[in-house]
Amino acid sequence: MKRSAAPGRWRIRSHRRKKTAEAIHAEIAREVTTLLGRIFAERKQTGGIDLEAVEMGFRAVLHQAGAAALSQLLQFPEPAAEQRNITCPCGHQARYRELRSRRLLTALGEVELSRPWYLCPYCHHGQFPVDRQLDVENRDYSPGVRRMQAIVGQEAPFDHGREQMKVLAGLEVTAKSVERTAEAIGAGIAEGEQHEIRKAVQLDLPVIIGEPIPILYVQMNGTGVPVVKKETEGRKDKTDGQPAHTREVKLGCVFTQTAWDKEGFAIRDPDSTTYTGAIETAEEFGKRIYLRYPKFRRQHWFVGSGVIEAGCKTVIGSRLKQSGMFWTVRGANSIIALRCCHLNGRFEDYWESRRAA
Repeated sequence: MKRSAAPGRWRIRSHRRKKTAEAIHAEIAREVTTLLGRIFAERKQTGGIDLEAVEMGFRAVLHQAGAAALSQLLQFPEPAAEQRNITCPCGHQARYRELRSRRLLTALGEVELSRPWYLCPYCHHGQFPVDRQLDVENRDYSPGVRRMQAIVGQEAPFDHGREQMKVLAGLEVTAKSVERTAEAIGAGIAEGEQHEIRKAVQLDLPVIIGEPIPILYVQMNGTGVPVVKKETEGRKDKTDGQPAHTREVKLGCVFTQTAWDKEGFAIRDPDSTTYTGAIETAEEFGKRIYLRYPKFRRQHWFVGSGVIEAGCKTVIGSRLKQSGMFWTVRGANSIIALRCCHLNGRFEDYWESRRAA
């Protein structure tokens, strides 16, 4: 019976996939046809077209059609009989109860996700395995939207990021959601850095591949960032008798140099600068700046502190020291980690490694 049942199930699922594909094609064709009808009617009436209106119209229609198509793809069926029990974190077996739906904002717009829900009869913990697979567990935004929020959140004030999401991606999000998402992703990056630091302290160092770097420079500096009142309790300001209003962000940068100018001054290699920073103690920062780069030889000195001073303005000042900003240490460190990761050109690597984990 089992051998004969499997092909039947395959035929049913194949038929469902075909019907889903047909529905998606029909939805896209219907939306595009409707838009083209309006465009040609306007062109006939006015003798021309408003290019911006047309291109934005196409974007909106294709997003709408794409969201409808994605909703079709996100309608997961009831599990087969042999998949109706899964392991619960408590160690017992959770059982399939029903299909449940919810709304989810994606890069194409809002979609509907329908998936199986399992409930453990012992601890009464419910779970959605599909949510974990899609990386949307306990989240209202898809990975694509969260990636956008992280990029705009590290670049500018969160409300400005909200505006960028609306203008550039056609997505309506709140400034608070940009803040929470950017800080959560930044916290993940910071935790990854701490993991590498702990490994380095135990002398678990990466294998060096490639040609040795003849000259590597390490520079450090600090700059104050405005913080909320609770973050400065018991701390004194630089001015005697005044309470502190800022906390020092320690910023470090590493770069290489392989050439000199005609006057014999060292020239920094283009695109070689990487940054790291945080609000933390000098001891903690020492581990961060040195143990991240276990092998280097300094044969000449790079005269001046222009690189790190510029870094304090570019990395920290332009994002965390704007008018009206007051940070928690946790929030500031999360955005600093995210911003350094982005400026170092490593955000895509982090995002890919996170997806593969």
